[in-house]
Amino acid sequence: MGQEKMSHHVASSGEPVTIGIDVSKSHLDAHLLPAGSSQRFGNDEAGIEGLIRWAKPHQPARILFEATGAYHRRLERALGKASLPAVKLNPWQARRFAEATGRRAKTDTVDAAMLARFGATLRPDLTPARDEAIDQLKELLSARRALIKDRTAASNRAKTRTLALLVAQCAERGRQISEQIKAIDRACKAVLVQNPALKARYAILTSIRGIGPVAAFALLADMAELGTIDAKHAASLAGLAPVTRQSGAWQGKSFIQGGRKPPRDALYMPAVAAIRFNPSLKAKYQALIAAGKPAKVALVAIMRKLLIIANALLRDNRKWTAEVAHA
Repeated sequence: MGQEKMSHHVASSGEPVTIGIDVSKSHLDAHLLPAGSSQRFGNDEAGIEGLIRWAKPHQPARILFEATGAYHRRLERALGKASLPAVKLNPWQARRFAEATGRRAKTDTVDAAMLARFGATLRPDLTPARDEAIDQLKELLSARRALIKDRTAASNRAKTRTLALLVAQCAERGRQISEQIKAIDRACKAVLVQNPALKARYAILTSIRGIGPVAAFALLADMAELGTIDAKHAASLAGLAPVTRQSGAWQGKSFIQGGRKPPRDALYMPAVAAIRFNPSLKAKYQALIAAGKPAKVALVAIMRKLLIIANALLRDNRKWTAEVAHA
């Protein structure tokens, strides 16, 4: 521990101090660079408090962890409250980095060390601290998506039932799910009432022709960085930035890859609506089709354009107008 106590933001070697944390259901494995030491903490309130007490004296430039569903959220909130510089990584990014560095072994300690090396080498941008309202929205939307799947499954089961009792039960389950979804939608709006800043961002998003309440809530919860980053970064975070494939004279088809699936999924139906009811985006879509682009590629371009417009409007704190759409 003596060596660790001498580490402050910039270590004696001149390198920024970086911490990688591997998150699992029961514990958190932390690795400190450049010291090269590791610690394990419980993934509970006491364990996270211990991790923060251990991390703060090192004054890290970055603390990296992967997004792991419910398991990372308490850690993310605690790091934000402690004003520690957190970076939440897409697991896909971490896997690719591990492959690039030739790391084949996979243990919690090895993963924590790999995340620390990722941070020290690539120095990714910090993830903005998410407030409690965003966490509430995220949890509500996760439950809503699960209910949508349940409703689809119930509808599919109903099509195969022949007994009157089972048909009635499927219908009742469908009605119950629909009421639960409506209750979640009301709860999402109640969160906005308690948070004027979030309510203002929601109003900006829903002013964009094509983006409805569900998509707006998804962008608020899953793309909290919108308005603070540039257009390319926004598209990349949502997995809507085209990846170019080129080597010498050969050039393959570009494609989208990685990124956050929930906001990407949430933009699909708004894009479908936009190419029907948003004149400028409809014209853009038709121009892409006329240029020979496949319909799917053209639709992804509209999804990307919607996201870029949303990012610009949130940055400028203004609502959508026809002039914005043509920009």
